[in-house]
Amino acid sequence: METNQTEIKRPPKGNLHALLEILIVSTKLGLTSFGGPIAHLGYFHNEYIRKRQWMDERSYADLVALCQLLPGPASSQVGIGIGVIRAGLLGGLIAWLGFTLPSVIALVLFAFMLKGFDISSTGWIHGLKIVAVAIVAQAVLGMGQKLTPDKKRVTIGIIASSVTLLWSSSFSQVLLIGVAGFIGLWMYRNTTVPDAPHLSVPVSRTFAMICLTIFFGLLIALPLLRQVVESGWLSMFDSFYRSGSLVFGGGHVVLPLLEREVVPTGWVSNEDFLAGYGAAQAVPGPLFTFAAYLGFMSKGISGAVVATLAIFLPAFLLIVGALPFWNSVRKNPHIQGALIGINAAVVGILLAALYNPVWTTAILRPADFALASVLFILLVFWKLPPWVVVVCGIAGGTLLGI
Repeated sequence: METNQTEIKRPPKGNLHALLEILIVSTKLGLTSFGGPIAHLGYFHNEYIRKRQWMDERSYADLVALCQLLPGPASSQVGIGIGVIRAGLLGGLIAWLGFTLPSVIALVLFAFMLKGFDISSTGWIHGLKIVAVAIVAQAVLGMGQKLTPDKKRVTIGIIASSVTLLWSSSFSQVLLIGVAGFIGLWMYRNTTVPDAPHLSVPVSRTFAMICLTIFFGLLIALPLLRQVVESGWLSMFDSFYRSGSLVFGGGHVVLPLLEREVVPTGWVSNEDFLAGYGAAQAVPGPLFTFAAYLGFMSKGISGAVVATLAIFLPAFLLIVGALPFWNSVRKNPHIQGALIGINAAVVGILLAALYNPVWTTAILRPADFALASVLFILLVFWKLPPWVVVVCGIAGGTLLGI
């Protein structure tokens, strides 16, 4: 296996400069990252890895694998992890804020202004779905070339892709990643694997353990407190915290959990829930910000803030709690072999997501395929910035809708 020779750019001198840089880049991603968690990983790869070399390819793939194993919004956790590695805890918080806040604001405005308005069939929304096809295809191509360079890993990837398509659930993905790890451990047990590049994580293991303790403590204590203390705010925090803690597989998987928490309780009507889901598809950023819409519909601005913080808090606690240990664990030769298999499986899962739901919801006719091909060429071969491709996709989708 060849080592990645990309030189990793260290943070600029002066933590304030680094934090400002993270805020600018993460906000740009928050404004332009359409297409769901898989597409977000493609946007992150382009901005953080290809353009700025904040992390090497191998370490990025390992971070993605870690976040796939953790419950919560995987793309948000990857962004938080990159921010933490770049500039500490505050860097992770700012990376999350920049990536999340644009979507939160947009969905609160949707709740206020576009309640009940069906936007799912508009041309520019369809154009954004086609943009996601190009973004995910670029991610699959780039990661596939580096993480599945031989027939063994290609085979693992294709099997993972097939199983994901035939057995689509959050648990199947976790099981696949685990099985791929054991296969990689067995296949590469006698292979000399280059050491993983060192990741300097500016978080102590003591603080990491505190974060993990808080995560499990809240997960156990909140439902119990809810039975004893009659408080609408406590009930809301518990509902959204549990929804963010128990989800594997990304934003779409959290929807049924949220529906069971907010519709039967009367916080949000079923019609408003579905209208908000349509709105959530139209905005960039993580789908977990759908919580902001639901919180606003239930308790106004304060509800939006509480719901957003509650649903994302588990993601922050878990990634901060795992990173200091992950850096040393992944350097173990046996763990490296397992990661080879896991990374190949992640590519397969990305490939499956490229087909369903990204391709199946976007490419409905020959004209859609033509637009997706043009966008892919602009992104991969002409190397235009993603925001330009997004604008082109919106314009193309609008024209196709006329």
